[in-house]
Amino acid sequence: MHFYKYQGAGNDFILLDNRSGQLQLNTSQIRKLCDRRLGIGADGLMLLNTSNEADFQMTYFNADGKPGSLCGNGSRCIIRFAHDLGIRKTNYDFIASDGPHQAEILADGNIRLQMHDVSQIEVADQGFFLNTGSPHLVQLVTQLDSLDVHTIGNAIRHHPRFAPGGTNVNFMERTNQPGHVRVRTFERGVEAETLSCGTGVTACALVLAQTDQIIRETYIHTRGGDLQVSYQTKDFEQFREISLIGPAEKVFEAEMDVK
Repeated sequence: MHFYKYQGAGNDFILLDNRSGQLQLNTSQIRKLCDRRLGIGADGLMLLNTSNEADFQMTYFNADGKPGSLCGNGSRCIIRFAHDLGIRKTNYDFIASDGPHQAEILADGNIRLQMHDVSQIEVADQGFFLNTGSPHLVQLVTQLDSLDVHTIGNAIRHHPRFAPGGTNVNFMERTNQPGHVRVRTFERGVEAETLSCGTGVTACALVLAQTDQIIRETYIHTRGGDLQVSYQTKDFEQFREISLIGPAEKVFEAEMDVK
């Protein structure tokens, strides 16, 4: 099997060209491919499939081998992948698990991903809960560097409040610079902290807007790199024209026997 490895702000993915429709991978095979000791190693795996409605269809699997919800960093990576495969455009339409999306390759090389509107941010005992294509819980914290993200995040991810599917968990710390925050994320499906999470930082930007009651572009600093989120809102409850902007680049390509 010929595969490609891409990363977006430290979130890394295995990408496969399945326009022929011949790839058939089961859960255990995907899980092994994503294993960092027994396989290639990745936070997830994506298939680029043909679509009659858009430029392509994105099928995403978490590192545990199960189908995943929208992945923001992964979406930007598959746009770069499509471009590298010869689908050469500036503006793209593609189908993800939550429906159609648009994306644009910017002049500086970054990729802008258009997200779906967010209609509600709930206040839960654990923090702020919302869905940005994937479910996210956001906590405002201090001393982010010393926080035990795995232990706390894992407990919240499996909390009965978010059953049965669970939730991703984000810890957001303000900085001295307005509109700039630092974020660490525990991702379900990976069941660990990842270097960044696109739908997670989007959730954090919207929570910041609601708590501060100020509309501004938000710059999010993660352990894997920097991302930017823009949006429009009138009431700080409903958000539209949400964009996630950040890098996506090819790491390498190779072949591997899949048993």
